[in-house]
Amino acid sequence: MSTTSRDTTVDLIAIPRAVVALAAEVAHSVERAVVGDHRVRTAQGNAWEAICADRARAHQRDEIRRLVATLASGRPAETPATTDRRETSPAA
Repeated sequence: MSTTSRDTTVDLIAIPRAVVALAAEVAHSVERAVVGDHRVRTAQGNAWEAICADRARAHQRDEIRRLVATLASGRPAETPATTDRRETSPAA
């Protein structure tokens, strides 16, 4: 008589899942050792970086739209660098 049941199945996914979990833990430990505890990336830090990147892209889109609108109107384009240094002519 055998003590093992034929209905027992082997979970083939458990082994790769365990290897991936172990690799993630090792990578996290290495990151903490290399960059220090205070500089470890967090979900909150990642979210803030994404927000900043979205704002930068929106600013760039607005700048391009403004330049395209200026070019379409036929006026000379003013870049932010030139608008800050506008010279005012003295009243004659």
